Amino acid sequence: MGTSEKIENLEKKLEEISKGDPKRIEKQHNAGKMTARERINSLLDSDSFVELDALVKHRSSNFGLDKKKPDGDGVITGHGTINGRTVYVFAQDFTVFGGALGEAHAQKICKVMDMAAKTGCPIIGLNDSGGARIQEGVASLGGYAEIFYRNVKSSGVIPQFSLILGPCAGGAVYSPAMTDFTLMVKNTSHMFITGPDVIKTVTHEDVTFEDLGGAMTHNSTSGVAHLACDSEEDMFDSLRELMSYIPQNNAEGVPISNYDKQELKGIKELDSIIPNNSNEPYDMRDVINLIFDERLFELQPHWAKNIITGFTRLKGHPVGIVANQPAVLAGCLDIDASTKAARFVRFCDAFNIPIVTFVDVPGFLPGTAQEHGGIIRHGAKLLYAFSEASVPKLTVITRKAYGGAYDVMSSKHIRADLNVAWPTAEIAVMGSDGAVNIIFRKEIGEAEDPEKKHKELTDEYKEKFASPYIAAERGYIDRVIFPRDTRNELIVALERYGSKREEMPKRKHGNIPL
Repeated sequence: MGTSEKIENLEKKLEEISKGDPKRIEKQHNAGKMTARERINSLLDSDSFVELDALVKHRSSNFGLDKKKPDGDGVITGHGTINGRTVYVFAQDFTVFGGALGEAHAQKICKVMDMAAKTGCPIIGLNDSGGARIQEGVASLGGYAEIFYRNVKSSGVIPQFSLILGPCAGGAVYSPAMTDFTLMVKNTSHMFITGPDVIKTVTHEDVTFEDLGGAMTHNSTSGVAHLACDSEEDMFDSLRELMSYIPQNNAEGVPISNYDKQELKGIKELDSIIPNNSNEPYDMRDVINLIFDERLFELQPHWAKNIITGFTRLKGHPVGIVANQPAVLAGCLDIDASTKAARFVRFCDAFNIPIVTFVDVPGFLPGTAQEHGGIIRHGAKLLYAFSEASVPKLTVITRKAYGGAYDVMSSKHIRADLNVAWPTAEIAVMGSDGAVNIIFRKEIGEAEDPEKKHKELTDEYKEKFASPYIAAERGYIDRVIFPRDTRNELIVALERYGSKREEMPKRKHGNIPL
């Protein structure tokens, strides 16, 4: 065979690989899903994808596999760009062995994960797989474990994203669980350890795929996923936006955008946003959206709604937001809220993203369900995460900051860099009613008019203790500010604290209360 024939042969091979099986592709489309190649082309910048290992084949001969050895072995791997930034990608191909993972399949994924780590680039996994390739036995399990190990080694070094675009079952779910962000598509993507059939056999429960492991289940009930997207195209748009806030790796600074709008002298709407009645709810997202350059890119909006996490920008500079949500459970911290916020804080700290915390918290949610569920341990996760974080930490107390929850929510005592309070702030051990009932129980009981006496003492307590000024006197609050000036205060603080250096104790790692 001469040179021209060899070149022609390569062209035919690559063309055949890119075409795939028409019948299986049609079935994929009928299920409302793109093919692996279509997904890569839709996600990445046009003509930027460079495929690797397209000619890899499996080496198994068990159960008739020797008669079917497709090129690529059911996963497409390579690198490309998103908005000009290099990323490494693998996309499981459900049209080949149902995307099931075998030894060669896993080796391909491991190779791009290693390359992403070496070059300091994000890794993106497009998951669409029935799980382990049973015909390859323990080699398949070993392949999963090799991927898991790399997830751990890359954690906090390069951003890791999991896009769930079909089934993700069994051992396959643990890799997404260890990545930084998991996105799912409504109605077409599913994640579970054991499927409905196994559950039916073992526990006799009847459950649908959607109820067991659908996008909304993992976005609202389990907290496994971060976003539930309406379509695959919507998911790719969301990922591109999410990536715009995050650096390439832990050694790089955040991607700063140009912001040339004229700064307002004050945002007057903030002066009247807190209700006169301290028990009346308001939406903290309204506060956040007034202060920052753009609307909040919220993460996990359907889970643990009593706390808000997400990204936005301050004068073009990406920041992470953690905020109590007084419109849900009065903003109380509970098990899920603590876990949600702690994980987000640790991500921001790992990738040099400043954290702005908005506080309106009456305490931890009471009740036996919380206590028996381990609120002590889970609440400690958030305390640990904020204490550990060495990025700039800016805290704004808008209203309530009661009890231990005051300490936990990025207080000065756990080394927040700037702590400001609005004049509407109430910083105290507990709410006025509860405090008065404890301190003045005898006086109220002996009073001619207990109700009147209770009100008088409550008003007195509020005036004396439930204000920002006692904390300010002790230096626990750096400044009591006009709400309208919050944006300018945060801009100055970010400029001043952006270059902070903080020495941490020499240790292998801490022991976070998992």
